Amino acid sequence: FSSDRHNALEITDYADRYIVDRLQTLPGVASVIVGGERRYAMRIWLDRDRLAARRLTPQDVEDALRAQNLEVPSGRIESDMREFTVLMQTDLRTPEQFNQMILRKVDGYPVRLIDVGYASIGAADERNAVRVNGNSAVGLGVVKQSTANTLEVGRAVKAEVPKINESLPEGMKVQVAFDSSLFIERSIDSVYEAIVEALILVVLVIFLFLRSVRATLIPFVTIPVSLIGAFIFLYALDFSVNILTLLGLVLAIGLVVDDAIVMLENIHRRIEEGKPPFEAAMEGSKEIAFAVVAMTLTLAAVFAPLAFSTGNTGRLFSEFALTVVGAVLISGFVALTLTPMMCSKLLRHQKKHNWFYNVTEQGFLKFNAAYQSLLSHALNVRWLVILLGLAVAGLGAWMFTSLKSELAPVEDRGILIGITIEPEGATMAYTDKYARAIEGLYSQIPEVKNYFMVVAPGLERPNPVNFALSFVSLKPWEERERKQQQIAQELAPKMFGLPGVLSFPINPPSLGQSFRNPPVQFVLMGTSYAQLNEAVGKFMEKARAYPGLANLDSDLKLNKPQLAVTLNRDKVADVGASVASIGHTVETLLGGRQVTRFKREGEQYDVIVKVEDKDRATPSDLTSIYVRGTDGQLVQLANLVELNETVAPKELNHFNRFRATIISANVAPGYTLGEVLDFMEGTAKEVLPPEMQTSLDGQSREFRESGAALYFIFLLSLAFIYLVLAAQFESFIDPFVIMLTVPLAITGAVLTLNLTGGTINVYSQVGLIMLVGLITKHGILIVAFANDLQLQGKTIRDAVIHAAGLRLRPILMTTAAMVLGALPLALAVGAGAESRQPIGWVIVGGLTVGTLLTLFVIPVVYTLVARRHQSAPETPASA
Repeated sequence: FSSDRHNALEITDYADRYIVDRLQTLPGVASVIVGGERRYAMRIWLDRDRLAARRLTPQDVEDALRAQNLEVPSGRIESDMREFTVLMQTDLRTPEQFNQMILRKVDGYPVRLIDVGYASIGAADERNAVRVNGNSAVGLGVVKQSTANTLEVGRAVKAEVPKINESLPEGMKVQVAFDSSLFIERSIDSVYEAIVEALILVVLVIFLFLRSVRATLIPFVTIPVSLIGAFIFLYALDFSVNILTLLGLVLAIGLVVDDAIVMLENIHRRIEEGKPPFEAAMEGSKEIAFAVVAMTLTLAAVFAPLAFSTGNTGRLFSEFALTVVGAVLISGFVALTLTPMMCSKLLRHQKKHNWFYNVTEQGFLKFNAAYQSLLSHALNVRWLVILLGLAVAGLGAWMFTSLKSELAPVEDRGILIGITIEPEGATMAYTDKYARAIEGLYSQIPEVKNYFMVVAPGLERPNPVNFALSFVSLKPWEERERKQQQIAQELAPKMFGLPGVLSFPINPPSLGQSFRNPPVQFVLMGTSYAQLNEAVGKFMEKARAYPGLANLDSDLKLNKPQLAVTLNRDKVADVGASVASIGHTVETLLGGRQVTRFKREGEQYDVIVKVEDKDRATPSDLTSIYVRGTDGQLVQLANLVELNETVAPKELNHFNRFRATIISANVAPGYTLGEVLDFMEGTAKEVLPPEMQTSLDGQSREFRESGAALYFIFLLSLAFIYLVLAAQFESFIDPFVIMLTVPLAITGAVLTLNLTGGTINVYSQVGLIMLVGLITKHGILIVAFANDLQLQGKTIRDAVIHAAGLRLRPILMTTAAMVLGALPLALAVGAGAESRQPIGWVIVGGLTVGTLLTLFVIPVVYTLVARRHQSAPETPASA
């Protein structure tokens, strides 16, 4: 909210009267915070020397204000026919009225306020400032309700801005300088695009494998049916359409088509063998129903622990997990009902195929024969295959431990936040000087669209003036080549290089944590602050040499200048002054004291009494203040107090009831939070005495807790899958064989993360959990069909070879569908792409490598440990 004709007082007043309430009435808005405000106040500026010359004290001025600036209900005058309301105009409203107010008579002459100071209309508080693109402004921060939708609130506010501009006085304008909903909106648009891309890729895969438009039409119909069912599922659970639910739907496209593919391929194969469509649909669906149910329940079991987990990770991913579970359960039902029906109506046996079908079919048959030949050779060297499988799993475990870890990848949100901290004791002018220098740095970055600077933003009480906060909005993603992180890296050395100030840019946290605290929050706990102060010095000395830490700081610092005023209580008693009056006098003159209120154009504002700036510039000015004794005489404060300039800590903290200090820092480019915390924990063991304890706070604590929670959820998911499969197969061995695919797939996922520069974070960990359910589908198909073939009289070796060859096409189809369905996430660009990419790469790499190894390892292990399945002998007919 800015103007080239009106000052900040007028802008603030107009906003308070006409704009704030208008925005607060919008749906979903909780409050509107006015930043950089200059509210009207009647400022009473007292001259210390003139007060003393007329034998008056600030308390006399306050008493006069309270006695003469008041509203008194005066009743009414009534006659037989008329009634008058009596309105006593006892309040003061203009500076002239305040200036002419009589404070007291001294030596028979009235002393007016103008004799010892003056009244003027000014700002109640000038210890803050707001600028947009370097121009003074008043900020209106719209805060949404906790249950409100961010996008809906953002759209409502942006729709209201043009209407507000139409009604503003000439010279005023409102513009959106900072919009946190833009990133969410663009992220959701990107996910919608990924859904369309995944749908197209999946349909193309099905067509290339089956080479039939009729056959392709079936999954093309089942995908939207399953997704619509998933939306109904979301509605029933009262979930909103957000980034995580949409991310679940992107992955669900590959998942929901899996069951349909398996069912479709089994029925299609029978029709191609010459069976009538209805008979093929009946037999094919009956044959594959067990495997479809097992795969559906397995994938649902994977997400059950994640969906119902607690903590920040559980709250974050529960909607994602339940979205996938809902889509999978509905797709399983569709695969068992709608898909067979459509197959019986749409599929036809074709005696003659086109050249493309014949060429590709011959190619696939040769590929299938080659695979079965290789598998047969592998079964001749089973222990070698097992050793290779163990080696691959061991390689995966080693690569997993070598991967860097972090809470979440840094997203390009199109926003940078600048933190500026001046030394303790710095003035507003000092802070503003450096704030303007930082604005100059922002203006030199071509990708910057707007920058919003707040000096002394009031995040703490009392409001420290040695702190400035800035928000830098970047141009849209498609209009710039550099990412937000690269721009931050360019700004960091320039901001950090400013002398006499600590300034640095930060990337907004990806999971919605507070930006006020750096990601590294390392807590030292001891028995005394003296011990902590010594330990901090040793710890910081070593930490500063570590390149992974940036902007290292500690909250235990003896650097806050203070002026200690010690009363000589004997002297105070001798002169008859009261401690309370001395305290109030000092507060009034130095801090400004709100005494009464006055009216201006229908609104009430504060009346604030304070000494002029020239009389409170040095510590010695404090001793020149006068207070009144019992005999009415003035006593100079210098005779009653002793002043001592000291340096004290800004704050003294406790953590878990221990005296504590928090060492905070940002993570330097090229390092991760996991690496930094490992270093700090190692350093603490080296330099701290054994009686001291350490802990983590903020994002660091959340990182450790979420990592441990997700590992536990991963193990719990494995246990759930095993129990579900054991119940389905009525065997403890078959689930063991099927789940051997998991370490192989994880190796592929970890290898892909290594190659793409990924890390272990909450998104990649959720991808690994999902991968467990996906890769076990292949094992289910092979083991289930091998068991069925054993019941038909085949040996274990022949059964598993035949089952693997028979299921090769649907395995490759489902793998290709899921890989290509996840590819838009892996190759995502734009808003929020950094969070989608880890899940995409985990699934792409894990399924690709895992499927390749599964096709050999599962059959080999099956022949070693699977039990012999035999059909029940027929009961001989009685004679």
